[in-house]
Order: sequence, then structure tokens, then C-alpha cells
Amino acid sequence: MAMRIGIDLGGTKIEIAAIDSDGVFVARERIATPRDYDGTIRAITGLAAGLDARLGRIDRIGIGIPGAVSRRTGEVRNANARFLNGRPFERDLIAALGRPVKVANDADCFALSEAERGEGTVFGAILGTGCGGGVVVEGRLLPGAAAGEWGHNPLPSPDRDETEGPECWCGRRGCIETWVSGTGFARDYRANHGGAASAEAIVAAARSGEAAALAALDRYVERLARALAGVVNVIDPDAIVLGGGMSNVDEIYAPLPAAVRLHVFCAEWSGTIRAPRFGDSSGVRGAAQLWDQSGFEARHV
Repeated sequence: MAMRIGIDLGGTKIEIAAIDSDGVFVARERIATPRDYDGTIRAITGLAAGLDARLGRIDRIGIGIPGAVSRRTGEVRNANARFLNGRPFERDLIAALGRPVKVANDADCFALSEAERGEGTVFGAILGTGCGGGVVVEGRLLPGAAAGEWGHNPLPSPDRDETEGPECWCGRRGCIETWVSGTGFARDYRANHGGAASAEAIVAAARSGEAAALAALDRYVERLARALAGVVNVIDPDAIVLGGGMSNVDEIYAPLPAAVRLHVFCAEWSGTIRAPRFGDSSGVRGAAQLWDQSGFEARHV
């Protein structure tokens, strides 16, 4: 396994890393994500040029993006970084870099990075500004632009006050993303208790004993349990790994497995739910690992 470059294109940051044959980070850098398409292409090209200057040219580049590339049109679709949508990002990036790349959804990269050797089926769930997922089976990433995309299914078994649901950026209402992303958590607190607060501030308030924040956290766990139960009913994962900002909320891990089992068809489901091993470095690690995945063919200039 030769040296390869991983790139994690996020809504707020771009991270690039060179990773050696033992999986060790040799070099890495992060910058803020530009808010426009051309600026993003230039930023990634500049980061790659910086690594080339330090380490020599590396032709194996994998990138995770917050959306999917249509294999029919070559255009990005369903990206919450909306300036990417409808643009031939993969083609334009290859032309700018002058070398082949492998592109996948960022949640796929996260799942690939977090799947441990010997685990059968792993579902990686991103709970950040948005909500996405990826599936790894026996070390192989499940290919396909729609694979693992649970965040834009409706929230299962909605209560009376959840039936219509919030409007989602995708144009639908009541998507799982609008409830269990960090953004959705903050929106729910605001809708039920008034005032504007970030997800981090609400969690801090819950830890200090604020009743409204504790209630919001309870609602969050219950909704996340319903959403994950749908995944369990379809793929019966051996492990569910949570990523994104909400995965840093330690309080959700103890009650979540039992809450999920209340909603699955087989209450004997024995899978684990755990925090990520590599934190916010998982995306860039998984992007580099795309070169080990036959389901994602490299595209050339």
C-alpha cells in the first residue's frame, strides 16, 4: 500500500493528509472551506500542491464530499454544501489536480475508517450539521450513491406533534436529518422552550441540570433510537458508530442501545453502539482508504 492522500471536504473545513503504508499520518493541514465552487477547487488544488512540494507528487488521492456524484451525469447531487450541487466536481477536480482521484460521500469515508477488522457489518452515522450514513460489510464499503443515506427518510413512528415535521433543505418535511442532526437538536429546543442556543450550549445546560435542556436531550435520544432501529431492521449491523458533533455527547451512549431495542423487530439485537475511534480525523483517513476499495474506481483526466 503506497503513500496516498486523503481529503475531507466539509461544510466548515477542508482537511488534507498524506498517509503512509502503515496508516500513519505523515503530513496534514486544515483550512476553512470557501463558500463558493471555484474557490473550493482552488483551495484543494493549493493544498495538494503544498504536499507535493514537501513529499513529492502522490498520485493516489481520495476525497470525501458532503453529497454524492451521479455516475450517470457526473454531477454532484444532494450536497448540503449547496454550491456543489449540479456541478461536475469530480471532473473539474481531476482536471485541476492533473491526476486520478476516487470520490465518495463523506459518511462512507467515515464508516470505512471506523470499521474494525473482524466486524461483520458496520453502519456509520454522521450526526453533525447534517445527517448521513455509510455501510461497510466485511471490510468492504457498500457502493452506490444512495447506500446508507438514511438521513432523508422520514422519522419513523412519528408522534402527533412530529407528523408534519420541520422543513428540510432537500425540499421534504420531517426527514430524520431535521430531528437528529446537531442543527435539528438545537431547533427542537428552540421550538419547545424558546430562545436560540447552539447544540453545544444546550448540552452544557443539560449537564448543569437545566430541566428544558434535559428534556430536549431525552427527546433527542428517543428519536435517534427510532431512526437507528430502522437501520437495524434492514441490515442488522454488528456495530453502529456515531460521528459528527453529536457523537461527542457522552450522555447519549448509555440509554441508546436499550432505546433502539424497543423499536426493532427482533429485540434480541446484540450489536454495539459506540463513539468513533478517530474523531474528526476519520473522514480524511477513510478518503485515503478508498484506494483499497474496488467499488470506487479512480477517475482520470
